Amino acid sequence: MIAKSNLSDGLAQNNDEIFVRWNNSYLIGIEIIDDQHKVLVELTNELYRACMHGGQELDIIFKDTMSRMVDYVKFHFGFEQNMLLRVKYPKYAEHKAEHDGLIKTVLEATKSYGDNKRFVPNNFVRFLRDWIISHIGHIDKVYAAYIAEQMQKGLVTEKDILGT
Repeated sequence: MIAKSNLSDGLAQNNDEIFVRWNNSYLIGIEIIDDQHKVLVELTNELYRACMHGGQELDIIFKDTMSRMVDYVKFHFGFEQNMLLRVKYPKYAEHKAEHDGLIKTVLEATKSYGDNKRFVPNNFVRFLRDWIISHIGHIDKVYAAYIAEQMQKGLVTEKDILGT
């Protein structure tokens, strides 16, 4: 079973260092996915805070947080894609292609940063914020509506969502 996040709606303690404030309009109605989305938002905020501090903190914290972001994105996308397969989501291939595109971008950004190529962390954090919010708000809400409809028809159960 996947551990749920204990993040609150505040997500970060210092309001000046919140780049993406969680908003309940981002909820898709599948609790385990909503909790995972909150973790993605918090990791984005951590990347932003690293950029705000700059210098050595940027180097150390940004690299560490990017590593955790890569791991968490792979975990979240894997969970979500397996769920979509279990519920027979008809737009699975398109959804996976969206995920694959972000993973490629994150991995390329991590490599560029590690190779000391021209890389602007602030621009990457803005890209990440925009991608996450857009993906949750549009793409994920479409599959959530499909799942809700299938559940209402009795064709999908909580077991299908959780994979238990």
